[in-house]
Amino acid sequence: MIRNKVILLFFMMLLALQVPAQNFEDLQNAFSKSYEFEYEKKYTDAINELTNVYQADSYEINIRLGWLNYLAGLHPGSSTYYKKAIGLKPYSVEARLGYTYPLSALGNWGQVKTQYFKILEIDEMNTIANYNLGLIFYNAEDFATALKHFEKVVNQYPFDYDGTIMFAWTHFQLGKLREAEVLFKKALLIKPGDESALEGLESVK
Repeated sequence: MIRNKVILLFFMMLLALQVPAQNFEDLQNAFSKSYEFEYEKKYTDAINELTNVYQADSYEINIRLGWLNYLAGLHPGSSTYYKKAIGLKPYSVEARLGYTYPLSALGNWGQVKTQYFKILEIDEMNTIANYNLGLIFYNAEDFATALKHFEKVVNQYPFDYDGTIMFAWTHFQLGKLREAEVLFKKALLIKPGDESALEGLESVK
């Protein structure tokens, strides 16, 4: 009798181990198919693959659905999934960067800025957050604040065109013409014949 109970318990343990393995196989197949559909730009089909195996506590599923919904133009849905991913992994920079895509598409610039600042709390030198905040402040004509963010980008990537040209124009807007001239010339070394840099050089004369 005891022997039979031991055998039954053994088979129950085997079954318990097989169920998660089967779930992972289904999950892996769903992710694989979602990538295939994404490559074919069949975003609804890609979304359906993952919603069929959806787990609310899965960071990976939520962030993937955030991206796919964004690609499909379903921006409120995208925002929802990215927020869930952030809730599961509050220090995830990738989830917060992803969240800015649907927020930007919805024109929610206040929340976009909030996410960038939260990213900088986690990673003070994050290039994407600093560059995009620089653009936001530049367009708002807050050039002093924009300069601080562009400076961090250029310090990390001195030979990057985007950071250098915006750093140059921000110096120009602040009346720092000598610095602007040096930076416009540097931009021309990075991107010879660049119209924006040539325009900048004409402006500082």
